[in-house]
Amino acid sequence: MNNLGKVKLLPAREQVASILRKAILSRELQEGHEITLEGIAELVGISTTPVREAFQILARDGLIKLRPNKGAVVQGINEKTIRDHYETRAVLEGEAAARASAEGVDLSAVDQAYQIAEKALEDNDSAEYSRYNQAFHMGIWEAADNEKMKSLLSSMWNGLSMGHKVTEEDYAKISIYEHKKILDAMKAHGAVYFGAVGGAAALIAQRIVSSQVIAYDDLGAEAIHRFEVKDFPALVLIDCLGNNLYQTGPAQYRLPD
Repeated sequence: MNNLGKVKLLPAREQVASILRKAILSRELQEGHEITLEGIAELVGISTTPVREAFQILARDGLIKLRPNKGAVVQGINEKTIRDHYETRAVLEGEAAARASAEGVDLSAVDQAYQIAEKALEDNDSAEYSRYNQAFHMGIWEAADNEKMKSLLSSMWNGLSMGHKVTEEDYAKISIYEHKKILDAMKAHGAVYFGAVGGAAALIAQRIVSSQVIAYDDLGAEAIHRFEVKDFPALVLIDCLGNNLYQTGPAQYRLPD
């Protein structure tokens, strides 16, 4: 075990924000509930500084309303709030995985996190599994090599994305199964990263012929969908061999001085 690298986890402020975000999205913390810096700090065993920073993150997302010198009040959420959160996160996670699948990208941190998480699940150690579930995703964000994308995903992290019909233990089993499939695909096949011309969202939406949920419908926007498209206006920006138009394009098409 001495050759294992140090696990990378979210900064303290984002870990606290993650705990609170999960509680709000699952409605464990209801609308109108008052939370204080000192109370949350004592609950999670941390100083008030990262808790204050976490409150600012959640206030920016509209999940709480700050009260000067009095902590914060939980704001109401609805189905659209939850759907918007998971739809945005799903898009960013997918793009990060696509970028991390390019030829030559080091996936050792992702692999390590998966292996330790799998062992934690076998040992029924849910706390350890949660840590390395987080490390698995962070490994992919790091490998994607896009700081803005990593920052956005970090700010949206809320741990295991469970529906109300599944226990944490059961969802951990689903999670590790999905992680295995993701890691195997990234190693064996690489991925193709598609892109479209800016401002083409309305046109792209018209090219979707049908959409069908094929797995995990209880997870809402994070369910697995099958799309049928026609005349889809997309470009291959990163191919399965790692050729990257973001890198080659500027040099190839730059106007002469």
